[in-house]
Amino acid sequence: MPPFLWEQHCCLPLQPGARIADLARYPLGSYLSVNIGYSAQTTEDSMQLARQFRADALADGRFRLVHSISDIGDPDVIALAFDLEDSGPLGGNLDNAELFYELGLRSLLPTYNRANQAGCGCLDTDDTGLTAYGRDLVRKLNEVGIFVDGSHCSRRSGLDLAKHTQVPMIYSHSNFAALWDHPRNITDEQAKACAATGGVIGLNGVGIFLGHNGVDEKAARIEAMADHVEYGVELVGIEHIGVGSDYSFDAEDFNEMLRSDPASYPEAYTKWGPLQWVPPEDLLGLSEVPGLDEVLTRRGFSPSDRAALFGGNFARVAEQVWRD
Repeated sequence: MPPFLWEQHCCLPLQPGARIADLARYPLGSYLSVNIGYSAQTTEDSMQLARQFRADALADGRFRLVHSISDIGDPDVIALAFDLEDSGPLGGNLDNAELFYELGLRSLLPTYNRANQAGCGCLDTDDTGLTAYGRDLVRKLNEVGIFVDGSHCSRRSGLDLAKHTQVPMIYSHSNFAALWDHPRNITDEQAKACAATGGVIGLNGVGIFLGHNGVDEKAARIEAMADHVEYGVELVGIEHIGVGSDYSFDAEDFNEMLRSDPASYPEAYTKWGPLQWVPPEDLLGLSEVPGLDEVLTRRGFSPSDRAALFGGNFARVAEQVWRD
């Protein structure tokens, strides 16, 4: 198991009753970025979730809320910060980015799958990229110290993010379209543009984005993640690849949403059956299947390579982007 895991995106149920204790399935010493909203949440919804998650984390005792990069890396606690999967919870007011930052927000992506005030999403057929508001959003996130995140954005929007950011951008949880042609996966051009900013691409463990969504394909999903690691390292260099598994502790709720809202989630999401994920135990080799660290070791990645992939790369860009 790697000595340090930086998990750039995972999801609890987006409701106050979510169990923060479930995050302890990740080992002590990890850093977790936990989602607090996407296009369905209002400003108050996401702020309320952030406040509740913070209170629950402090009461639990196994977590440390992240204010600066120095809060990460203690082997006795799990470091915790938040992300938004859409700019909608800002309510059209860019100054709200400051308020979310104080609540622990450290990553924000402008659009979740579909076009909004900031730009286009990965499921839009008419891709016009970022809007003027979206470009202003990039500048504001740079100023505040929040990662500009291209996951779920359209291809042109992703390229626009790389063009307009003044600091490294990221793809928190995106795989490579060259290996599996899904609209949520990113092109080589997007990956290279991200790397040119100094950024990092966090690879996810979602079955439909890996091409292995069967219930009995746990090991195949790990091997596919390793394939994406190898491809990304060859394409942009090891210093630009990380992990953002997108593990959903709200899997049942999310799959029900896929079933009940086909207008928002087309066949590219639904034709594979209920979504399957790589959970923390499988990611880290704590279950019956070899974990990603073991598979990468078998494929010839050195301890220093794996340290960069599992945490060092995202930590490096956080030092460049975060304000504190």
